[in-house]
Amino acid sequence: MRLLHTMLRVGDLQRSIDFYTRILGMKVLRQSENTEYKYTLAFVGYGDESEHSVLELTYNWGVEKYEMGTAYGHIALEVDNAAQACDRIREAGGRVTREAGPVKGGKTVIAFVEDPDGYKVELIEKHS
Repeated sequence: MRLLHTMLRVGDLQRSIDFYTRILGMKVLRQSENTEYKYTLAFVGYGDESEHSVLELTYNWGVEKYEMGTAYGHIALEVDNAAQACDRIREAGGRVTREAGPVKGGKTVIAFVEDPDGYKVELIEKHS
């Protein structure tokens, strides 16, 4: 078994595609539209779906906002340097919600950013 994808419901598909591609450096891998059931899917990621886990961005036509609930946590991405990633994301228009620094009670350097729909994305600095 392997993890294929994580699905996020988004309120503005193009805004979310822009965030995950332009700001976080992913690529749109495929996109499809279902006119009968009124939704559009976009799969984004860092590599081909045959070898990498990806994000499925689901836009249900006419739904602009979702409640986050209390069960969802975050998506985690490995970065070479968390502070530099925060600077790059901020300069590109992204929102940094926790600056780079050690995790509470540990040494791993992390940071958090937020996507346009309010989903949290953790940046975890690669161990040397």
